[in-house]
Amino acid sequence: MSLRQLSTFRLRSSLLLGSLLLAGTFSATAAEQLRQPIAKGVYEMAFSQQENALWVATTQSRQTDKGGVVYRLDPTTLEVTQAIHNDIKPYGAAIDTRTQTLWFGNSTDGMVTAIDAKTGDVKGRVVLDARKRTETERPLQPRQVLVDETSGTVYITGLGKESVIWAVDAEKMALKNTITGTGTYSTALALDADAKRLYSGNADGELVTIDTATQKVISRKKLLDDGKEHFFINLSLDTAGHRAFVADSKEKALLVVDLRDGKVLESIAVPEALAVLFNPARNEVYVTHRQAGQVSVIDTKTYKVIKTFDTPTHPNSLTLSADGKTLYVSVKQAGTRQQPATQPDDIIRIAL
Repeated sequence: MSLRQLSTFRLRSSLLLGSLLLAGTFSATAAEQLRQPIAKGVYEMAFSQQENALWVATTQSRQTDKGGVVYRLDPTTLEVTQAIHNDIKPYGAAIDTRTQTLWFGNSTDGMVTAIDAKTGDVKGRVVLDARKRTETERPLQPRQVLVDETSGTVYITGLGKESVIWAVDAEKMALKNTITGTGTYSTALALDADAKRLYSGNADGELVTIDTATQKVISRKKLLDDGKEHFFINLSLDTAGHRAFVADSKEKALLVVDLRDGKVLESIAVPEALAVLFNPARNEVYVTHRQAGQVSVIDTKTYKVIKTFDTPTHPNSLTLSADGKTLYVSVKQAGTRQQPATQPDDIIRIAL
């Protein structure tokens, strides 16, 4: 073989090897994701290790369906194994792992519903805001739902110009307190049970801290003084590291905040965010970018984006398996009130 032939052979071999490696990369990436259409109006999810189930709240069609459906999915295949029909629409979702009780916020009805995860039976409902919506009356809307298993309390953010957080006794299924003074459109909700601290974020650009022992707001801190509009729509905690990861729906940044003094430790450049979820098993945080159609994976040691998943059209909520090895993403189709989506929304299973 001449020198020229040898060079040509080596070049072709390199190109072939590169092509095989590239193909392998694409195959591995594709294998990481399983995508399954579920139903119209997919919102929040909850994972049950005991029941080996992923629960999904769906509101169905606004025009033709009065109520909604809670679906039980096989967490590996994403196949629907049970459908629990509700006469009112479920949005937010959380699970009490001690009692295997699912809690769903009913945003348009001002209630929260408890469902037995074993049987699918409705255990009860709690009215949070009984006012009827009129042209002048705007009842607060339940949004985020969170269970404090140490105290048997379910917390629900009540969305409005003057927001609240409702505290529900999980055993008695009764409203026991309404925490006021949480700011404009206080949507986010996260808990450090050991420290007896509940946190929220709002459209005033504030991190709100609540003492769960007294169930009162103890501080409202504006995180940035940059003259820009900030809406801290969701947050997730690293309780061991005393950090909050704060999603901003108005600016292209994910904030990392020291919970001990409220100082911003880092501003990570990402598209405008919606949901955020910290995974202590992998020291990663996941962020959905609704408009960009992406999910970011961020290393919480370096604060670098280490991977981006394309998840068109509108990635919405997040939840993790109990071992932290699988991420679930709800994805909404494009649509408006005037022109609703014609296709069902999806759930994506990502092997981490």
